[in-house]
Amino acid sequence: MTTPLYPMTFTPVLKDYVWGGRNLETRLGRRLPPEGVIAESWEIAAHEDGTSTVDNGPLAGQPLTAVHAALGLDLIGRRNAWAQARGKFPLLIKLLDAATPLSVQVHPDDAYALAHEGNELGKTEMWVVLHAEPGAELILGVKAGATREAFRRAIEENRLEPFLHRVPVRAGDHVCVPAGTLHAIMGGLLIAEIQQNSNTTYRVYDWGRVGKDGKPRPLHVDKALDVINFALVEPGVCPPILLHQEPGLRRELLCRNRYFTTERVTLAAGRSFVGACDGETLEIWGAIAGQATVNGVALAAVRFCLLPAALGPYTVTAGEDATLLRTYVEESADGPARPGAP
Repeated sequence: MTTPLYPMTFTPVLKDYVWGGRNLETRLGRRLPPEGVIAESWEIAAHEDGTSTVDNGPLAGQPLTAVHAALGLDLIGRRNAWAQARGKFPLLIKLLDAATPLSVQVHPDDAYALAHEGNELGKTEMWVVLHAEPGAELILGVKAGATREAFRRAIEENRLEPFLHRVPVRAGDHVCVPAGTLHAIMGGLLIAEIQQNSNTTYRVYDWGRVGKDGKPRPLHVDKALDVINFALVEPGVCPPILLHQEPGLRRELLCRNRYFTTERVTLAAGRSFVGACDGETLEIWGAIAGQATVNGVALAAVRFCLLPAALGPYTVTAGEDATLLRTYVEESADGPARPGAP
């Protein structure tokens, strides 16, 4: 029997890390466990640390890992053949509720991850700020003059602050975060994150706090120093690039890299965007404001859906003024670099 292709929505996986809060409930209307904090909601995920489950249509109840196993490139697309060869779904979509700061951390690239973390991917990511408390900020990159040796000494002497570059942010901002970028999402931020399908994080500083077991969370200083890009000095918030505008429809480029491209699509009530998934790449659409349908599947903010690469034509129609994120893969390349590759 042929597996049906349609826009899929998912029941997310919730993560109760220590820095989380309750904003997914209070601001987004999500139903959460009655007690405790939720830091991350893995909206579209097929990772050994968490797999979301289809909650609509004929495949309802199936984990994304099983859907990927059944559909292969018909799901993820020919441009992701490198991921298929490694048995990987290429992307992971999250919501982050940073009630308190995350650790100061960095993610490896693919070559380093493959050499040191088994079959794990590296982690290039991007953030879209959904809500920001007054004065909210990120740590992004390093201050001018930071070197690997000075940074290590600062960690050992617990005086890292002079090397950390702080960036104020507000709702609507977006930030592209290539692998190797030193970063920390600080408190008071609700963020949508689009990233490679990886859960590898190297912490260098965790604000002196302890985990749920009452012990300090592990640091990964040596690995972090191996991968921090000290040439990324004092970056800022990324400006959007206008791709197309007509009455009731606006497309802006937010982030483009070898792993994914993300656009912000703004539709007036009643307007439509028409596209097609022709087998080259999956598409992931998320409503971050307002309400829309994708081939009749409802998306009300904040919700994401996955369009299989072999889906064919699709239409996104705004039931009211809507802002959406559209993510797909543009490049048809060999995929992530292997150890020793240029």
